[in-house]
Amino acid sequence: MKTYSLQNSSITDSQESGHADKFHGKVLAAVVREKRAPFLFEELDMEVRPRANEVLVRVIATGICQTDVHIRNQEYPVPLPVVLGHEGAGIVEQVGDGVVTVQPGDHVALSYQACGTCPSCRTGHYPYCYYGYEANFGGARLDGTNALSKENSSGKEVIHGHFFGQSSFATYALATEQNVVKVPKDVPLELLGPLGCGLQTGAGAVLNSLKVPAGASVVIMGTGTVGLAAIMAARIAGAGSIIAVDVSPQRLQLASELGATHTINGKEEDTAQRIKEITVNGADYVLEITGLPQMLKMAVNVLAPLGTAALIGGSPAGTEAPITMTSLLGGRTLRGIAQGDSIPQIFIPKLIEYYKAGQFPFDRLVQYYDFKDINLAMEDMASAKVIKPILRIGKQ
Repeated sequence: MKTYSLQNSSITDSQESGHADKFHGKVLAAVVREKRAPFLFEELDMEVRPRANEVLVRVIATGICQTDVHIRNQEYPVPLPVVLGHEGAGIVEQVGDGVVTVQPGDHVALSYQACGTCPSCRTGHYPYCYYGYEANFGGARLDGTNALSKENSSGKEVIHGHFFGQSSFATYALATEQNVVKVPKDVPLELLGPLGCGLQTGAGAVLNSLKVPAGASVVIMGTGTVGLAAIMAARIAGAGSIIAVDVSPQRLQLASELGATHTINGKEEDTAQRIKEITVNGADYVLEITGLPQMLKMAVNVLAPLGTAALIGGSPAGTEAPITMTSLLGGRTLRGIAQGDSIPQIFIPKLIEYYKAGQFPFDRLVQYYDFKDINLAMEDMASAKVIKPILRIGKQ
């Protein structure tokens, strides 16, 4: 049996496949133990049976998102050691008491977590859950317990999990009924994980949050996964001018192929001036995805009267941006958007239908990596060599 060595850990072919006749509480996971350190492959213990409302999923593939990088680099205060991964897709193995929407054998995509009972959740605004930070970044269930651990010479070590209610950089993920989405079996399961975060965030910002009307002008600042999803969604919405801003000629070319009517290379052009030339009176909508403070300021300044700028990109905790306050007096709006205001069980199936109809070809953003190559995939994403890496973890 072939063995792959990585950072004093190893993966065997049978482990990497994720195949098992029955789940016995052992998972292979990529663990972050130190700030900015490489992922380490470790065999961990997981609770054998899902609790009430929980769903055990055998992971087939998981997308890598910039948020995973933020956490690995400790730009948000998430406890270590931790298992990350929050764009998982897999097959339901077991369900806990009370689960009725999925059953063993179902194909599912995994999305963000919410408590389901706070005022935001009760009104359908799950991305703005009052306990959203704890549920997604707390490194444990909301009650403080954790399903992952590791036996060592000092006893049982707690390994923080439940990241976005899944921690899917592992052969198995313990999710909940709240954040699993049943998906059709006629679409490749390994492709669908990124719908649970990056893709629904970009597309949802256009279609759900802003409800961009036909003919409107839209500027997308940043053409990674989220930005390109927004461009495809803007085309679906029938937007008039779809303006992509980036510093990568390759990504701007892809943006044009996916629906952008204009592209601006921020290294070579005066971005604000070009936007005003294209839109004449300013943009109706601007999506700021880079997370750079100067770009957020520009997003507000290039708006038409009554226009809306949306902050979507994540920045390190504590980042501040200067805003020209008088620009808001023209009826302009600045708002933040999380997860594209998406209810995953409703929106992800819509995105799959758009994909099947040829309107949302997100497969063009994807490059696959073996699970053992997670650190290489991270490097390639950081260097802009790839847009959306997906880790192949198990086999159907």
